[in-house]
Amino acid sequence: MKSKIRCAIYTRKSSEEGLELEFNSLQAQREACEAYIKSQKHENWQLLSTKYDDGGYSGGTLNRPALQQLLSDIKAGLIDIIVVYKIDRLTRSLMDFSKIVEVLDKHNASFVSITQHFNTTTSMGRLTLNMLLSFAQFEREVTGERIRDKIAASKKKGMWMGGKPPLGYYRKDKKIYPDEEKVKLVNSIFKKYVELKSTTLVKEWLNKQGHPISVGNLNCILRNKAYIGFVGHKGTWYLGEHQGIIPIGLFDQAQAVKSSNRINRQHYNPSKSLLAGKLYDDKGNVMSPSWSTGSQGKKYRYYVSQAVIKKDPSKIGQISKISLPKLEEFIDNWFAQFIRDKAKIYPYIKGFDIAKQKGIINNLTSYTITRNTEQALIKRVDISLKHIKITIYEEQVTELLNALYENRDMNLQQSEREYPYMEDYHIGIIDNGAKVLVGQKIKPNPRKDTNLIHILAQAYKWHQDILEGKMLKEIAQQEQKTEQYVRRILELSFLSPKIVRAIFNGTQPADCTLKRLLSIHTSNWREQEEEFCR
Repeated sequence: MKSKIRCAIYTRKSSEEGLELEFNSLQAQREACEAYIKSQKHENWQLLSTKYDDGGYSGGTLNRPALQQLLSDIKAGLIDIIVVYKIDRLTRSLMDFSKIVEVLDKHNASFVSITQHFNTTTSMGRLTLNMLLSFAQFEREVTGERIRDKIAASKKKGMWMGGKPPLGYYRKDKKIYPDEEKVKLVNSIFKKYVELKSTTLVKEWLNKQGHPISVGNLNCILRNKAYIGFVGHKGTWYLGEHQGIIPIGLFDQAQAVKSSNRINRQHYNPSKSLLAGKLYDDKGNVMSPSWSTGSQGKKYRYYVSQAVIKKDPSKIGQISKISLPKLEEFIDNWFAQFIRDKAKIYPYIKGFDIAKQKGIINNLTSYTITRNTEQALIKRVDISLKHIKITIYEEQVTELLNALYENRDMNLQQSEREYPYMEDYHIGIIDNGAKVLVGQKIKPNPRKDTNLIHILAQAYKWHQDILEGKMLKEIAQQEQKTEQYVRRILELSFLSPKIVRAIFNGTQPADCTLKRLLSIHTSNWREQEEEFCR
């Protein structure tokens, strides 16, 4: 007698609409699958009692509770066959499907679509499934483009298309309305900014009033034309359906102050203090810009440790002074190389479509970064006798790339997300330590794993090939690799940008290996990073 074949039915519906009905789409899928399982009674198929239903979840992600439980039960050896109504109920992503198939293969389970008659236990079934999923993914992308076009058209008509309402508004029936309790606060913010002419001073005033708001959020509020009744879309503003809550005259006054502040910053010569308030010595002391005059009347400019200025010998580190022009020249050169290094830029743009990625890379080839922009990107610079550690704002880099692509001014707001970039340099000491100059670069960080970097680059290339229509089998034949190997390496293209940067910069954990990276099965970037840093 044939052994029992344990069957689990999986159902999914993208929206929650209609789930409250007595007989809904999920139940219709389940009934059809149950009937199919009964028709296979001669093969000893038996339906498991556990239900795996995902109502209101998109097929574009694996982060679905019932699906995760299903995969977990497969790994536990509780299921022999997954039965679905159609393949796209399980997933609409070719890459996600490859991950599911890998789990099935590893645990001797298979997959059946009752309306399309596919079975992953055969090679022909796999090939046909890959082709079908390619079209399903294409359909999903086309649908996404239609939705984006609909959003753009709706915003041109002044409609509010979702998202968190600005401070001073609340959302109801897909529209936004003034929140009377917050309208006064927003008006006071604009008035105080016109009066004080500084977001920092306004922030301090708000803190005293019990309304803590960051400088970045204040800048967003002050330039948001939604407060005078407009709806924005990709840098263009359209007359909105909602009511403005800030007088146009007051809004214009705030913009005039911002414009005046911007002009003042442009007239300021940043070469004198590019790193003012951002440079730290090897003991964590801030290094401030200073100067002295030589015997011939020549002015010498330095960054000097606050420990020296305050005459506190116990806190003075190995570096007390450093040549300001030499250090800032080094920072200028570093940024010039950084923005032209595709390996360093790619993690910021991997989520964009191919056309935008190419547009950004092309723009960077002719882009000359300014001191003002460098200041906006730099979080801090730490120096010691052998290291220069540059920490830059992650969101600011992304904003710069978007601004270049969209041909607009950069939105200079501070972000709390950052990452360190470190290379090894000699810092030469002359004149008995009175002056310190940036010297020659020494050997690369020994923890840079060139083989791992090469494999990551390969993963990104294959990912792009898939997006451009190549089949998994075609890539495997071209690279003279097995399909299973290509599928496994492709998973690396979904790693968190922070992990990818760490590997490219050589700052990954010492035990970071290809095997360890492939053992990360979650698609959630935060969970990946937590697992990576253990």
